[in-house]
Amino acid sequence: MASKKKLSRREFFATSARYATGLGAGLALPNVITSPALGAPGVAPASDRITLGTIGCGGQGTGDLGALMGTGKIQPLAVCDCYESNRNRAKKRAGGKVETYNDFRDLLDRKDIDAVNIGTPDHWHAIIAIRAAQAGKDIYCQKPLSLTIKQGRAMVNAVRRYNRVFQTGSQQRSEGNFRYACELVRSGRIGKLIWVDTRVGGNPTCGWDPDTYPPPGLDWDMYLGPARKVPFNPRRFIWDFRWLWDYSGGNMTDWGAHHNDIAQWGIGTDHTGPIWIDGTGQFPTEGLMETPVSYKATYTYANGVKLVCSSEGNNVTFYGTEGRIDVNRGRLSSDPPDIIKQPIGPKDVHLYVSNNHYQDFVDCVKERRRPICDVETGHRSVSVCHLGNISIRLRRKIKWDPVKEEIVGDEEANRWLDRPMRKPWHL
Repeated sequence: MASKKKLSRREFFATSARYATGLGAGLALPNVITSPALGAPGVAPASDRITLGTIGCGGQGTGDLGALMGTGKIQPLAVCDCYESNRNRAKKRAGGKVETYNDFRDLLDRKDIDAVNIGTPDHWHAIIAIRAAQAGKDIYCQKPLSLTIKQGRAMVNAVRRYNRVFQTGSQQRSEGNFRYACELVRSGRIGKLIWVDTRVGGNPTCGWDPDTYPPPGLDWDMYLGPARKVPFNPRRFIWDFRWLWDYSGGNMTDWGAHHNDIAQWGIGTDHTGPIWIDGTGQFPTEGLMETPVSYKATYTYANGVKLVCSSEGNNVTFYGTEGRIDVNRGRLSSDPPDIIKQPIGPKDVHLYVSNNHYQDFVDCVKERRRPICDVETGHRSVSVCHLGNISIRLRRKIKWDPVKEEIVGDEEANRWLDRPMRKPWHL
């Protein structure tokens, strides 16, 4: 009589798996299909879902995670943040059954993740997005697209080289009133366009906060990443990072990436930019904040249209020879009032229609096409903002070549097109 061999736990499950897939003989185990795999009302079955990793789980990144899940086509698998509190919050938002990471490279190494949602501070966008493209991931990345113009161009190049779908989080393009306003302008309803006025809000000032120890659960060195090494200060963290040049560009790039994006859409310059930039600003005289308290930048385009971006108020206004259109979130008006009452006709300009920025990204991932705010569009829109900041900081007018993407005849100004990165980080 043959002796019986005792199977190990690993061998038992391996044998069971072979039977279940039809590779074993004699016994066929029943397939158990779980409810999440089958889908649910408003939720696609697992085979039709896009697997997602979220990198940068602050308020915006976690909010974007929830909105992407709201499409019913997303299956979150992982969240990553160098702050434990953020990781835990995002894990809870994802339903709890996801892996958590401190280092985004560990998340990108996973072969089972189709796309990433990037919600980090601006100074991390380029490095993470380029690595994600190299890893074969599609990308939803918050605006402003980049910390510098050269970083933005590197992001475009990587997305194109690796044939990835990239949606910039400039969601105003997916709000009907902004699209309608731009269609009216480009269809000549206000006559010849003369100038666009974008008001994006000023930057705050504050007194000095003393440097201190990072809060528990924060990997401060990872947070700084490519930025210069400095002690922890609450003003460099969470919301206030926006007002320091190491990590962002103030409201000029924060709200400017929204409103100047709409201005470029209305002017018809999504793949180019202005040729002259003349900026002025008042800088804080004390405290940690670096971006100007108030500012104004005037841009001139090759077709003669001017864009004036200032720190007062919050709005976008298009001025033409026969009227004007004012547009903002939830608001649309015109002078004369009848301009916005006329429908867009078949012979008028019709722009890309998206009624949900997150759904548009999901659809484009599945259909392998470029979304409403593709990486090139996001790059060109934030380039306008960066150029304004450069002119304001230098306190002089600069000439821009939007084809070569360089400042003409000004070596000092061209140095601001990029920033050095702290080792070992690089593009």
